[in-house]
Amino acid sequence: MYSGQEELDNLVWDKNDEDSDKSQKQMRLKTICRQVERLAKQKFRKPATLVSPLIIGGFNILYRLHLEGVTPDIIVRLPCPSLVQFPDEKTDHEAATAAYISNNTEVPTPQVFFSGRDSTLGPFVIMQYIENHGSMSARLKTPNDDLSVTHVLNPSIAENTLESLWGQTARCYLQLSRLSFPRIGSLVEVDGSYNVAGRPITHNMTDMVRLANIPRAVLPQEGKTYRTADEWYIALAEMNIAQLIFQHNDSVVSEDDCRNKYVARQIFYRLAKQGRVSTFGFAEDDWSAQSSKKIMPSNLSPAPAGSNSFRLWGDELRAGNILIDGSDNIAAIIDWEFAYAAPTQFILDPPWWLLLNLAETWSSGIDNWRERYEPRLKTWLSAMERAEESMEEPGPLPVALSTYMRESWETSRFWLNYGARKSWAFDTVYWRFLDERFFGDRGSNIAEDDLWKTRIHLLSKAER
Repeated sequence: MYSGQEELDNLVWDKNDEDSDKSQKQMRLKTICRQVERLAKQKFRKPATLVSPLIIGGFNILYRLHLEGVTPDIIVRLPCPSLVQFPDEKTDHEAATAAYISNNTEVPTPQVFFSGRDSTLGPFVIMQYIENHGSMSARLKTPNDDLSVTHVLNPSIAENTLESLWGQTARCYLQLSRLSFPRIGSLVEVDGSYNVAGRPITHNMTDMVRLANIPRAVLPQEGKTYRTADEWYIALAEMNIAQLIFQHNDSVVSEDDCRNKYVARQIFYRLAKQGRVSTFGFAEDDWSAQSSKKIMPSNLSPAPAGSNSFRLWGDELRAGNILIDGSDNIAAIIDWEFAYAAPTQFILDPPWWLLLNLAETWSSGIDNWRERYEPRLKTWLSAMERAEESMEEPGPLPVALSTYMRESWETSRFWLNYGARKSWAFDTVYWRFLDERFFGDRGSNIAEDDLWKTRIHLLSKAER
């Protein structure tokens, strides 16, 4: 197993934690709370009263307010300084995306009443408060009284509970798959019209700036959108290279470790520029080693269109952001802050969050994560197939979404997109799950420090 996974820059992370603690204390001050009440009163023309406690999210602070004579309550959502790196863009995109989903699907989403910028509070979203009994993640996690422990799927959870909750989630996925967009980027609302006019704001981009001090200049420029899936895969590959170059601390442990990471990134970048990343694991894949040796292309489903038809993807679409009621029904899906029109390839992968925790942070290692994931994937696919059968109209894809998801796991398309989106998981994913599927067997008894030597010949003289 490859063990060269990168770490975040711990010095930058510590500094960000200090700054975030200060920001959260500031946002709890009574003067700020009163300003939030005044903002709500101004927008709704009714007295507004804060309902304690404040809700501290991963990137935002939520103020629940009661409007006199009005039910339900409302939420004023403010991005937390230090945690959020692109607050104006993120807030605009999130408000537009949530409103668009609410207007065009049956996915339960809190109604957005207002969004904009306040002279004192900065960017804000005001939305409907949804009564709930917690998140799906909290419902499915291994019991633990320590709230700071990362959620992990309870291995003893009843199968019928999973089938019910995941079946409802699968129907939401099918609804979202019907939304199609002409370019890759974030939704922006202007005078009630929604268009892809903003750059994608991803969780990884936020971490690059917030936790690794990567220069903003190497990220996509504000307002940048993409015409093809290949263009976005190239941009992701460029950001993964930039992360290796510009992260000052904790990214490599030796010269050979750095070479492993450099060679992997350059190879992936080249494949993206050649248009091969977007076809890997589909019927059009006629270039990879696995296409001729493991699964014949004729047995696989076709690749989605590479232009003019993209699907909504959310980095934060996960069990922790799916609220449920007391009867285990989905009450709302929240937090669309890192959602954007993306290559359709992304939604053809099974959800990464079925075990609730990330593969790269799994305590027993990524191979154990994969072993634990596979039986849960079978439950998910079964739930997806039942959801597909219940739909009154055929889906917008040439093949059932459940089929695409099954093939994604079997061909390692799942890992290709996972690594492309996650700079700090990329190296483990590449060397463990992709390299030999791309180029065939590396040979036996290859030391981890020597992995780069098996593929250096694929680079140009200048790249070497």
